[in-house]
Amino acid sequence: MGGPQNVTNANLMARVKKGDRDAFATLVQSHQNSVLNFIWHFMGDRTEAEDLAQEAFLRVWKSAATYKPRAKFSTWLYRIVTNLCINRHRFLKIRNLFSISSSPKYKPDMMDVLESEAGVNPVTPEDRLLKAEQYHQIFNALDTLPPAQKLAIVLKINQGLSYSEISQIMGRSVSAVDALLIRAKKNLRKKMGVKK
Repeated sequence: MGGPQNVTNANLMARVKKGDRDAFATLVQSHQNSVLNFIWHFMGDRTEAEDLAQEAFLRVWKSAATYKPRAKFSTWLYRIVTNLCINRHRFLKIRNLFSISSSPKYKPDMMDVLESEAGVNPVTPEDRLLKAEQYHQIFNALDTLPPAQKLAIVLKINQGLSYSEISQIMGRSVSAVDALLIRAKKNLRKKMGVKK
């Protein structure tokens, strides 16, 4: 997740509560890349990701008074980001049921994790040209998942969060997160044609 340690984040948030813009700028600088990356993988659109990331940090500023240092700052931040993503995702689905127009340039990690867990050999340099189409398929496959499954798998694979962290962000038990991830991976493998 990067960024300052939790104590530093808590201290910065204490300053943000008092209207300290420098402390806020430090928090944004420390966390903006991971937030942007998460939103991009969840939403599949760079422009949407940039807009939602700005909105997320605006909410951090406006909601600073509600932050309690009992929770990790990153967990609190990702709850805000998650709610924004889910709400925006629902809005876009309602507005345009068939909105897939182009593929984002996904990092190889999503496909590589699915393949490695299924026992598929890593791709060779000669297969790199095929990756672009695979990324498009990944985007399409992710977009067909129920929001909770999509969120869980992006938090786990892209953000590298623990089951406990995902549980806190999603407000579900660890066992429920585990079940979501199992279903999500199974559905993605099926969509991608990756066999066990």
